[in-house]
Amino acid sequence: MVRAKWKGPFLIPLPRPASPADPVRTQARSSTIIASQINKKFLVHNGKDYVPVFVTEQMVGRKLGEFAFTRKAFSFKKKDDKKRPAYNISVSP
Repeated sequence: MVRAKWKGPFLIPLPRPASPADPVRTQARSSTIIASQINKKFLVHNGKDYVPVFVTEQMVGRKLGEFAFTRKAFSFKKKDDKKRPAYNISVSP
């Protein structure tokens, strides 16, 4: 469902960092990215860690939480072949 236009974007006031180079730490994953946040760094909480997010022009209008994934990518691990017995096939003359 889309937020009503008359309400405007959902924003949470973010603290100012000590220096402009420092990223802003936030847990506000539902906060909308606006144009004034372009080229700024954020540390967005994913439930366990703070994930670095650098805001670009293409991100405007989306949410901060969309760029801090909360789940790891799953991949099957290959079984170790050390458990199998080694067969030496050798031909003796």
